[in-house]
Amino acid sequence: MRKLGIQEIQDIARGAALLGAGGGGDPYLGKLVAIGAINECGPVTLLDPEEVPDDALIVPFAMMGAPTVLSEKGIGGEEYKALFDLVENHEGKKIFATMPMEAGGLNSMFPIAAAARLGLPMVDCDGMGRAFPELQMVTFTIGGIKSSPVGLADEKGNTVIFDTITNKWSEELARSVVMSCGGSVAVTLYNMTGKQMKEYGVKGIVTRSEKLGAAMRNVKNVTDKTPEEAFLEFTEGIRLFKGKITDVRRETRGAFNFGKVVVDGIDDCKGRSAYVEFQNENLAAVVDGEIVATTPDLISLVDTETFTPVPTDALKYGKRVLIVGLKCYDLWRSKQGLDLVGPRYFGLDTDYVPVEVRGKGGIR
Repeated sequence: MRKLGIQEIQDIARGAALLGAGGGGDPYLGKLVAIGAINECGPVTLLDPEEVPDDALIVPFAMMGAPTVLSEKGIGGEEYKALFDLVENHEGKKIFATMPMEAGGLNSMFPIAAAARLGLPMVDCDGMGRAFPELQMVTFTIGGIKSSPVGLADEKGNTVIFDTITNKWSEELARSVVMSCGGSVAVTLYNMTGKQMKEYGVKGIVTRSEKLGAAMRNVKNVTDKTPEEAFLEFTEGIRLFKGKITDVRRETRGAFNFGKVVVDGIDDCKGRSAYVEFQNENLAAVVDGEIVATTPDLISLVDTETFTPVPTDALKYGKRVLIVGLKCYDLWRSKQGLDLVGPRYFGLDTDYVPVEVRGKGGIR
């Protein structure tokens, strides 16, 4: 058990943006929301998963919708209480704690704000170890845990709760509500016991995000290696490509950001080219026509000077980026995991090959 203050929030936002694999929205807005809640309500208690009683009710909190819309629309502030009251009335039980559902720029921050404003602790755990675009894409689905009852609320005061026959149906119905409410809503889902959270959650994700963020903040202070070498060492990242963004194609469809970013090589990658395809999160990286990484492994673009992660909604012509591959949580490499989030689910015509094998085709 420990407290999260402003410095911790800043580091978590930076680290979670890397783990967000391009998705989850710009961490700047989420950071402002979380810091504002901390300043008004005080620090948030972060619990180790093992500190949570097995019979406690844990309710994850997130925002759902296209990152570009989330960054513009934000959150009204009343959604937290409306949703948690809705869930408690439905469950007939007090909520013990909240937790993030994914690591990402916005969705690592909003659960902190919810915890602060509701006076609840937050658990150091999530359901992805990264970010994915659809509600059923969590480790809890692999564990057979129902996503419903799903609660949704928008900034106008509209709320809805529904039960579904599968987690995929939760995604389909929730996405319809998101579209009706302007492209983003607050959501609670996968209400679970402490025991279920400990069995199937990705433990320590908030702490990992914080450590990554702190290391990125201090990367230029390293004296025995270059900043890039230091970054790759502490992230355990695989260097896939380095270049300048020359084209970004982006569109919003069905409350998702779809697109492709084209990168021309610089430095030791000069004369080569690469591109990354995304659906909110980066799905595949291709160098000189050869796939070097795919989902569920993480593909992240970072600024070559500051090593700050660049989410898909912030990709711009001329920006110099390092394309990095990171290993995903082990459970995603199982058959059940690949059925949920593997490359073929997203329409990519390739089987999954681990990034530490496939990434050798890039520039290491």
